[in-house]
Amino acid sequence: MPASSEMAHEKAQSHISTIPKSEVPNRDDGSTSFSAADTPQIVRNKVPMRRKLLTPNPDGEEPFDNIEEAQVLPQIFISNNTYTYVERVALFCDHIIGQCSAEDVDEAISFYIIEKLASKRSWTAVWKTSPEVLLVNCDIGDLPFVGVLVDVNCTPCEGKTLPLRVSVSVAEPYSSNIANLPRELVEDVLREHDYSVPILDVYPIQGLGADVDNIAEYLEHARFFYDFLWRDWDDEEECDEYAGLIEKRIQLYYDIQDGTIPGPISERYRKTLEEYRSKRLDLTKFQTKIRGEALPGEAVECWKKYYEMSMLCGLLKFWEDLRLRSHGPFYPRIYKRRKGQRTSGRIVTHIVAQIMTTDMIKNFSQDTLIQQHDSLSAALDSCFSGDTVVVFPGEYHAVALASLTDDITIKGEGERKEVVFYSDPSHDNFVASKASKVMLMNLTLVQHGTCDGIVVVESGQLTLDNCVLKCQGTGVCVLTGASLVMKNCEISGAKGAGVELYPGSVAELHRNEIHHCSNQLAKDSKGSQGGINLKVLPQPQLKLTDNHIHNNHGFGVTILVPDNLYKASEEDLEQTASGDKNETDYLSKALQKLSLEITTNKLESNTKGDIGLLRKMWVNS
Repeated sequence: MPASSEMAHEKAQSHISTIPKSEVPNRDDGSTSFSAADTPQIVRNKVPMRRKLLTPNPDGEEPFDNIEEAQVLPQIFISNNTYTYVERVALFCDHIIGQCSAEDVDEAISFYIIEKLASKRSWTAVWKTSPEVLLVNCDIGDLPFVGVLVDVNCTPCEGKTLPLRVSVSVAEPYSSNIANLPRELVEDVLREHDYSVPILDVYPIQGLGADVDNIAEYLEHARFFYDFLWRDWDDEEECDEYAGLIEKRIQLYYDIQDGTIPGPISERYRKTLEEYRSKRLDLTKFQTKIRGEALPGEAVECWKKYYEMSMLCGLLKFWEDLRLRSHGPFYPRIYKRRKGQRTSGRIVTHIVAQIMTTDMIKNFSQDTLIQQHDSLSAALDSCFSGDTVVVFPGEYHAVALASLTDDITIKGEGERKEVVFYSDPSHDNFVASKASKVMLMNLTLVQHGTCDGIVVVESGQLTLDNCVLKCQGTGVCVLTGASLVMKNCEISGAKGAGVELYPGSVAELHRNEIHHCSNQLAKDSKGSQGGINLKVLPQPQLKLTDNHIHNNHGFGVTILVPDNLYKASEEDLEQTASGDKNETDYLSKALQKLSLEITTNKLESNTKGDIGLLRKMWVNS
């Protein structure tokens, strides 16, 4: 079944809620059973279509004789129109939803479609449905849908519940995307449902005139809503401003489409959403199989599936509340335990090189304990707190850098461009630290495919000294309570900010070059994060000295504050952003409230200016 139709069906069919437990009755056979109230409840108001078997009968005869071969389906109408973020918001939030709640959105979508159906009551379309509706025990490969050409009559079907349904009949000539699909089978299935199907399952064919083309476009808007904006939990929770919630999801959609959110993050989000929908469907099917009162084992399994689904639902809500920004939601990812110091108290210097010569260690003191490794991962696995890893020129894959838990120093030998670390695309992190004190020196970090920032400081302090960071996703992210010291480094190519400071973080930046960051392809540049991005509440602390911040998309330094922190008119904000001579003092007030020390820095050629205030609802209301 097409994704939009399936979601619309599930939405109208199911509603999950937890009901207080009742007394536990017994079955006739004496076994303990659970009442329906002891399991998560799914209420349905639509009987699923009965499946048909297309398999030879025991006598070896085909189930249908003299099968009429179906002709090829005609082309369906596909609009060439593209819609911007502003146009989608105007359509869905203002025109269709307005003041509606999530519970009433089905009715609002139906009313929107009915308005257009009045212009043309009858037309021809392709009915698309899930293969399992018509085919069972058939080798259909990856067939996404079964399509049949039908004549559509838009007279409302009496007594039918949402989603909106229309009357259909098999059109002439008989056409399908399966040449040997028996017409009798299609007729039987349609007859069981009074020849009515959900309107989102029908796709008008092209060449029927402007009125039908407009109907097709209206249906596409409705499918877009259920595919990308609707969530299964929407009508299960109260939301005072549902249109505002949909507006945020529209922004999320465009952030994914235009590259504001890196591809790996988008893919992880998509997979989690698919897993949630799969878990929900699995729970629905499991409950459907329970006949009468649930046995204890069935009740336990039902709750297990419910909580698995709820966990994914919670994660998706968390992601959407943060709007993924340019790197996705951050939560602790390092679960590796800290080793601490060796019991002997000795400190070891680890050499990473294929072959070790006496020249490599000529500058070491005589009492230095040395251990040689062929790979960076082997060296890091052997480290205890206090150790130093010396990496000689070469290219290395740095999987083990994603979980730094002990206080160590990693430094390259020779020119920083000669010691290159590459990220592993299969991992979320490149460099992630939660140790009290970690130092990276004289290195080049090249990010390929990892989801999170090129460097993430989860806790403790991380020092970057004389390093080059070539970003593909986000730059350096310093989470709440963590600390960063960065000097003599170069950051470029980040899709988000070059350095992003979370509330309550601390950073000192000296003699760095931060350039060509926040280079997403977004048409709307209002959310561009620039070179350095500070999130307020509680305030991060930042010291900037002798840095060169240039050619970033957005401000050189962006201060991100929630809408309700500083009250200003739209005119004031526009003046502040544009650098007008009469600009208000809101920016200066923000700077005064922050722990900022900005001296002798060079900020130039940033698209929106040197320092600016960006007001967003990035915190939960």
